[in-house]
Amino acid sequence: MASQEQLSAIKGAKVLMVGAGGIGCELLKTLALSGFQDIHIIDMDTIEVSNLNRQFLFRQSHVGQSKAKVARDAVLRVRPNISITPYHANVKESRFNVDFFKEFDVVLNGLDNLDARRHVNRLCLAADVPLVESGTTGFLGQVTVHLKGKTECYECQPKPAPKTYPVCTITSTPSKFVHCIVWAKDLLFAKLFGDKNLENDLNVHSNDAANSSEHSDVFEYRKDEDIEEYGRRIYDHVFGHNIEVALSNEETWKNRNKPRPIYSKDVLPEKLSEQNGNMEKGCVTDDVSAMASLGLKNPQDVWSLGENSRVFLEALRLFFLKREKEIGNLTFDKDDQLAVEFVTAAANIRASSFGIPLHSLFEAKGIAGNIVHAVATTNAIIAGLIVIEAIKVLIKDSNNYRMTYCLEHPSRKMLLMPVEPYEPNKSCYVCSETPLSLEVNTHRSKLRDFVEKIVKAKLGMNFPLIMQGASILYEVGEDLEEDMVAIYAANLEKLLVGLCLLSRIFSRSSHAISISSIGKNLMRRRNLMECFSLDGLNLLLIRTRISLLEMVKVHPMLYQQRRVWRPRRTLQFRKFQR
Repeated sequence: MASQEQLSAIKGAKVLMVGAGGIGCELLKTLALSGFQDIHIIDMDTIEVSNLNRQFLFRQSHVGQSKAKVARDAVLRVRPNISITPYHANVKESRFNVDFFKEFDVVLNGLDNLDARRHVNRLCLAADVPLVESGTTGFLGQVTVHLKGKTECYECQPKPAPKTYPVCTITSTPSKFVHCIVWAKDLLFAKLFGDKNLENDLNVHSNDAANSSEHSDVFEYRKDEDIEEYGRRIYDHVFGHNIEVALSNEETWKNRNKPRPIYSKDVLPEKLSEQNGNMEKGCVTDDVSAMASLGLKNPQDVWSLGENSRVFLEALRLFFLKREKEIGNLTFDKDDQLAVEFVTAAANIRASSFGIPLHSLFEAKGIAGNIVHAVATTNAIIAGLIVIEAIKVLIKDSNNYRMTYCLEHPSRKMLLMPVEPYEPNKSCYVCSETPLSLEVNTHRSKLRDFVEKIVKAKLGMNFPLIMQGASILYEVGEDLEEDMVAIYAANLEKLLVGLCLLSRIFSRSSHAISISSIGKNLMRRRNLMECFSLDGLNLLLIRTRISLLEMVKVHPMLYQQRRVWRPRRTLQFRKFQR
């Protein structure tokens, strides 16, 4: 039974939820039933068929609609007297800035990707708003509490790169080549050659009304059917028809690049029989290969769309002609040459449709990925734990904050393992005042290399600003003038040594600069002040004040040892030449 203090805190709280998916649906329901009166939800996704088995606020009729808006409507039918404000938008949009986050008493995360989590973490630090973070993978889950200066922030400990991917990303909105590999391996390959009784998220219904009924499966192979015609039918369905079905949902593509449907007739001649197949019919070999059949020799070559299409159809043909007895029992094996060829070709065709760079067979073979098999019970448990921690935060019961881990197998006879939050990591480049430096060959590296490989990829900066003394070398923002955008674009192609030479003009005497008035002005117009400075001739010193919680001196620190991040409080100057 909640105490009067808890009930009062709950009713007076203004809560921001980020994410209305698996965890988000359960969390919104639990918040409403717990008595929260003012809830705001941000989610950019629309409802997919694959969501319906675990996101219980959604129904078949909601497919294609905004998750945030449908979740709001569903909960208001149960609790009509509370206020729920949905935002069908990306949390990275400029309107969700520091001032926006300051309006809330606590932020509750139910996100499914590392980049968005980092973004929300930094906004909460800048706004000094408590964050309750969460995540699930199958039977595993965790809830962590993050308060500025009291507990570690979300980025105090390095996060491993995710190796699993949400089903909706794989089936509907891939943005990386690995998403296409997982789709080709775990969905398409499994559908065509694996156990027919297993559930699969691929759309199996054709738009050909003459040859299909409501319950027909376009993947069914008829014995009297020409194998090339069957292959083209599969090709046109998964790369053409299914893409057109996805495009019909305009809400999904408001903030994303639209894919393009690809049909076999657009990339291949009408008949491939004479071109494909150097192997004689009836020839049985242990090593069946579409590459060998088509005369493709180098696995490190990146095939064109046409070549990928030929490999796709040839690999499918060889499976049905040479390995027909195995069909229905196959699972993907990276040592199965024909399976790797089929998956590589299928992934590349899908990547081409979504504007993702193509990869070679050698690269594709080395990419691993597994779909997240979400468990509704885990989501419900984690949602309950989030609310428990949120209530502790609201009543400022800091002695009882807990980070709780949901385990698949009991540990010390417990499936829920609570631990006290850790103190902030003094070496964290996000929430601490420990500076960060990088040693780099400025004669070979361009500013673009630095921005893309370090600032964005390694440090996770979304809106970086790079300064040389008091001069801005690079900035990202919606309010930039066209001439400044052109100047920044030109700077990206310059070698760092050329940019660093400017330090003779701007500053040679000091190795610790202060961001004062210019920093405050920047802070007013940016979500996060992600500010770097270049100094020195051959040594690039990165000053990252991502925490930006106070305007303090920015001290250089050294990124040494190529294998590990090792922040240091004292600067050691060394020229780095190859």
